Amino acid sequence: MLQLWPIGSLMARPFAAFDIDGTVLRWQLYHAVADELARQDKLDLVAYEKVRHARLQWKKRPHESSYTDYEAELIKFFETAIKSVSPADLHAASKNVVKTYKDQVYAYTRDLIAELKSKNYLLFAISASQDDIVKMLADYYGFDESAGSIYELKNGNYTGKGKILKSELKPEVLKQFVRKHDATWKNSIAVGDTESDIAMLSIVERPIVFNPTRQLFKHAEQNGWHVVVERKNMIYNLEPTDGQYQIK
Repeated sequence: MLQLWPIGSLMARPFAAFDIDGTVLRWQLYHAVADELARQDKLDLVAYEKVRHARLQWKKRPHESSYTDYEAELIKFFETAIKSVSPADLHAASKNVVKTYKDQVYAYTRDLIAELKSKNYLLFAISASQDDIVKMLADYYGFDESAGSIYELKNGNYTGKGKILKSELKPEVLKQFVRKHDATWKNSIAVGDTESDIAMLSIVERPIVFNPTRQLFKHAEQNGWHVVVERKNMIYNLEPTDGQYQIK
């Protein structure tokens, strides 16, 4: 576990920013919501078969970009499909997903969250999943702030457009949270698992690369970032030493 410093009540508080999907949660909120809406017959199931096929192809691991291809197919489908989903249906599906998946988390990040809370850290959740469901999960774990993608509503219906919380927007959201809480950047932490988190990881003092993709691992290796891998009931801490990683 990371070395942490006690923070006095009159001092500016440090913060930790967490990606959610694949970092705290073992699955992806965005994907789980789509599955839940399909289960409730709120989506075009014929069109959704393309998403299921892309997911099956990813599970077979035919090539390095198979997951990216699957995710792109899902996002493309969802941006169209959401126009036929009511806000009430999306909220209900999100509640069901959180109820099902809220405790299906990684031990490392779950325990890190608890430790950081005990050290008076501010906790921020920043994810590209829907803002509503990100907030539900963040509230469950006692985060101080959360941010996710927001879909545009017009006359009570989704338009298919929205403010997607892409990688390049994460640092600005994080800076807004820091300003709002008058937090300190000293001992600041960010945790992420894909290259979409690089921009956020790059602006904190102590980036933690968790179960990284190949692209993120290469970036971490070049910059000497701390890497953590959790497999089964083992947690491997990889510390950069003389240009190479050593298991601690």
